[in-house]
Amino acid sequence: MFRFLPYVLKTLWRHRTRTLLTVSGTAVALLVFSFVTAVQEGLTRLLNDRRHDHTLIAFQANRFCPSTSKLPEDYARRVERLPGVKSAVPIKVYMNNCRASLDVVVFNGLPADKLRQVRSLDLLEGDWSTFERQQDAAIVGQSVAQRRRLAVGQKFSIGMLTVTVTGIFRSPDQSTENMIFTHLDFLQRTKGLNSVGTVTQLEVKLEDNADPQSTSQAIDDLFRSGPIATNTRTKGVFQASAVGDLVELVGFTQYLGFACVALVLGLVATTTVMGVQDRIKEHAVLQTMGFTGWHIFAFVITESLLVSVAGGALGIGTALIILSTSNFALGTEGILITFLPSISLGLTGLAVALLVGLVAGIVPAFQAARAEIVPALRFG
Repeated sequence: MFRFLPYVLKTLWRHRTRTLLTVSGTAVALLVFSFVTAVQEGLTRLLNDRRHDHTLIAFQANRFCPSTSKLPEDYARRVERLPGVKSAVPIKVYMNNCRASLDVVVFNGLPADKLRQVRSLDLLEGDWSTFERQQDAAIVGQSVAQRRRLAVGQKFSIGMLTVTVTGIFRSPDQSTENMIFTHLDFLQRTKGLNSVGTVTQLEVKLEDNADPQSTSQAIDDLFRSGPIATNTRTKGVFQASAVGDLVELVGFTQYLGFACVALVLGLVATTTVMGVQDRIKEHAVLQTMGFTGWHIFAFVITESLLVSVAGGALGIGTALIILSTSNFALGTEGILITFLPSISLGLTGLAVALLVGLVAGIVPAFQAARAEIVPALRFG
């Protein structure tokens, strides 16, 4: 059938306006579908990350937004004495928006000497010694740096906080690349935060043989009668709880994805039907020349597939470019969901385009293949 491809392409080009409009509409629909899929993939990655099973987060009990959680910093030393605990790092979290946002900026203040122990960071620009020496220093994830156009040596202000960028890093954890790390005491002493001696949370690393559930319970029991009670969970559970409201919202977007697929199906099917109706007599002539009904069926199916795949490739390719250059991240309560281009995203989009093209072309192709020659020649 490949030798007949030029004929199919000429047929589509004969009605180029209709073809281009259908390809454009398909591209837009699958562009939206790709973004919806990227959001769902980002949420799935966050919720199913098993790397954090031996990391606990101790948070102030009955608090939700990080700005409302205040734990005494010396809790970290007491937690480190518990059996099975490898380390307990106090972290101060500050962000420009506690609610869901596509441009949330999250600052994590940690003791400078412990940052590299608890985060896997590869410094692309700048140096660690400057960060550790300079009080207002900050190292910035490359996603934030690209989105905010930050460079080493530049001062960056947001809200009440002003820092000097002393490094830009990348990380295996894509959500970490949307964060900014500063000195703990600098963040605590920032004017307006009034948090000297307190932190937002404790990040507790466990020994390999430690039981996360029993250790979580031991931490909460330790501070139950103290000045501030804690709620300790594994990092994965903590993140799932923080983004709980978004789970339903992101789940709802799948219906938008289904609507996009239905739109593509309608567009391609309509174009294919119109093409078949325009060429009823032409198909009859082809049959008189020796082409069988299956040849006609293949011609129509191929047209449908070409239109659908062309639009799909254009929309999916555009989506992948936008996702790779924009570094979108949906943040809420200090937790970031990253939207990333991926091979699976591209393959899913192309598979949808192929399936839609096939389904949209089956009925009109079957009708064209079964058309009788004599009535078709009299048509029009």
